[in-house]
Amino acid sequence: MRRFFTIIFFLLTGNLLAQDNIQVPASNYNPDRLFSPMAIPEMIGARSATGEPGPNYWQNRADYKIDASLDDQTNTISAKLVMTYTNNSPYDLPYIWLQLDQNLFSPESRGQAKLQADARSRYGDARNPFSGGYTLASVTVEGEEQGANYHVTDTRMQVKLSKPLPAKGGSISLTIQYSFVMPAYGADRCGILQTKQGPVYLVAQWYPRVCVFDDVQGWNADPYLGAGEFYLEYGRFDVRITAPASHLVVAGGQLQNPEQVLTPGQLDRYKKSFTSDQTLMIRTEQDVKEASKKNGTMQWHFTLDQSRDFAWASSKSFLWDAAKINLPEGKTAMAQSAYSPEFNGKDAWGRSTEYTKACVEYYSNQWFGYPYPVAVNVAGNVGGMEYPGIVFCGATAKTESLFGVTDHEFGHTWFPMIVGSNERKYGWMDEGFNTFINSMFDDVFNKGEYKSAPMNMHEMAPYFFGDYSEKIFKMPDGLQEANIGTALYFKPAIGLEILRNHVLGPERFDYAFKTYIRYWAYKHPTPWDFFRTMNNASGERLDWFWKSWFLENDKLDQSVVRVLYEDEKKKGSLITLANIEGMALPVILEYKTVSGKTGRLQLPVEIWMNTPYHTFFLPENERLASVVIDPDKQFPDINPGNNKWNK
Repeated sequence: MRRFFTIIFFLLTGNLLAQDNIQVPASNYNPDRLFSPMAIPEMIGARSATGEPGPNYWQNRADYKIDASLDDQTNTISAKLVMTYTNNSPYDLPYIWLQLDQNLFSPESRGQAKLQADARSRYGDARNPFSGGYTLASVTVEGEEQGANYHVTDTRMQVKLSKPLPAKGGSISLTIQYSFVMPAYGADRCGILQTKQGPVYLVAQWYPRVCVFDDVQGWNADPYLGAGEFYLEYGRFDVRITAPASHLVVAGGQLQNPEQVLTPGQLDRYKKSFTSDQTLMIRTEQDVKEASKKNGTMQWHFTLDQSRDFAWASSKSFLWDAAKINLPEGKTAMAQSAYSPEFNGKDAWGRSTEYTKACVEYYSNQWFGYPYPVAVNVAGNVGGMEYPGIVFCGATAKTESLFGVTDHEFGHTWFPMIVGSNERKYGWMDEGFNTFINSMFDDVFNKGEYKSAPMNMHEMAPYFFGDYSEKIFKMPDGLQEANIGTALYFKPAIGLEILRNHVLGPERFDYAFKTYIRYWAYKHPTPWDFFRTMNNASGERLDWFWKSWFLENDKLDQSVVRVLYEDEKKKGSLITLANIEGMALPVILEYKTVSGKTGRLQLPVEIWMNTPYHTFFLPENERLASVVIDPDKQFPDINPGNNKWNK
């Protein structure tokens, strides 16, 4: 009877692990958890099983007209905003929520309270908080005689309507007059940089912005705490900015009145830059000197369509250069850079427009066409922050550092400016996806000028899976600040690289990824929409991958257990592998025979579908000297010491 059970065991397991003389490593791996069907939220018509927007998908819209002024004596922004909000949802809305992000800088804000007093943070200084926030002069609603019935809670404002805004096309306008004092350092999103020629104002999160009302959560009115970024509706911006006459103002939109704000020489060079593939200087150092003598103010007018946000910068110190961006279908845009003379140079901001032009052209051809008329890079005291058509980068960055931050911030045009995911909840859907596409461009820019050596992922495994690591699927504000770089940027990017290079292959991955971008351009996807799209467009049920890499914090540990020969006469060897921890991935294996012959093979992830152990037959006609898993160290194996077998 015992012999019968032994035979059945061999037949069912397909390996030799029942032999008494084989040491079997213990395994924490549970194949049922990874390979059982993944629980995906049900679709109710707005979203589809294929991952694309469903037949009943809807999305609200917000259009903004803003007249603003900058007082460089008091660092005050004052403005009048008229927001036209269109309710395309199937629900009547009795109230509207808006974001008041500058209220983060009130000493009483939740974000300030959240800061640790004994640690430095990118998002503020708990010991020396900036005393800022909005001053609301008036809030009115179109058609209501009295002032609006509104209530401010931290970084949110609820406007209660006298009559519900009708579903399926109802529209209403809110007018808000407000002001605030610019923080010198605004949570690395906005700020004021002091330079030798005068301050540089980086102006963002500077107007009340309507919260997204969607089919998933209703009103997304989460407070702004600093780490979590933004989730915004799309619409048209018409913005007029009055600044000191000595200033140059740049923005993420199309300049509508260049004849009124530029000198004849600047205007001539500005027009020439529309057709120049080489960087042309528009505002020179001589222009900066002459402009510093001007008094009074000047108004700049910009427009931007199909955008979720608007940002700008202003300074009397700005040099300004530009070049043409060549886009698919014969379209063009303008790459521009604005920086103070002290940051100029061929190894510094003198190459900024070159970097900008190159990355925008690459991503447009690789993934989806760039949608804005300009791509403006501004040197400031913000380390790196993205907005539609304009980014802020560290003024002291040079060479590879400047290239990297420019590439990263403009990569955000695709995630989340075009693909409008919820950054406040799912930071990895913009930071991780963007870091992934950055890695591809790094390898091709200027024939690999800044290309780095392949990374040893075995050395990175402790950062991914160590005792203090956290899973990707967490809200940014819920992560330890030290883990944000790994969990939101690096780990999701490496996951997509593995998916592209070792699971799907570049052709299938790229097709599926572009399908996702096309489905959700200027819309609001969830993680489940991404998972569904990739599963369907690639033809693979990747639930095991999404669970292990994104939803949980599983570790990877692949091991060579042993090599056996059935007898002296039969050719070939039996190699037994083990999956020790919770993550499953394909196996890349290199072997070497006793005569020095080498070979490689890749086993699919299905070998782990119902067992933590796998034995396969290698038909080599001589004995093996060594077997190594992941010889190029491309997978983050937490215990690479058990990856190798030697004779």
